[in-house]
Amino acid sequence: MTQPLRYAINVTLDGCVHHEAGLPPDAESMAFWTDELRRSGTLLYGRVTYELMQGAWRRPESGEWPEWMDASEVAFSEVMDPMRKVVASRSLDVVDWNAELIRGDVVEAVRALKERSGRGIALGGVQLPAALAAHGLIDEYTFVVHPVIAGRGPRLLDGIRDQMTLELVEQRSFGSGASMRRYRPVR
Repeated sequence: MTQPLRYAINVTLDGCVHHEAGLPPDAESMAFWTDELRRSGTLLYGRVTYELMQGAWRRPESGEWPEWMDASEVAFSEVMDPMRKVVASRSLDVVDWNAELIRGDVVEAVRALKERSGRGIALGGVQLPAALAAHGLIDEYTFVVHPVIAGRGPRLLDGIRDQMTLELVEQRSFGSGASMRRYRPVR
């Protein structure tokens, strides 16, 4: 049995997935994202997302979390920081932060990763998920839809050419007005 590859991301009503688009995080949304991390044993990112997440959520060398973090952000960081990370990149030579680097055929590398034992793989980012979705490798999609029209920025799963049919398996509303929708591909 393969471990599931789960893609989860914040998205605006117009499909923008830029990390600064949407509503600012609050305690409720951070608790949701912390629980999402706990569903998996491995994080899978491309270079851009890896560097973004590392810059924001890696424990500083001092061991103390920055003052700007509230309790919900510290809880998120404490789950993410020690997790195993896999980074798909053609431009990086080395990675750290409990990470391993995959190069070459990312589709085959992810197929092999899914065959390893584990609770699941949490996938983040923009370009890598689109490439993996095009090959039918994503087992679950979770979108937190923000009631915002961004008007610019990278778009959700941009570049997918073939239609994909998804089945809604869970939904939830947040006090902020955002809503979570979880889907599985109909195969």
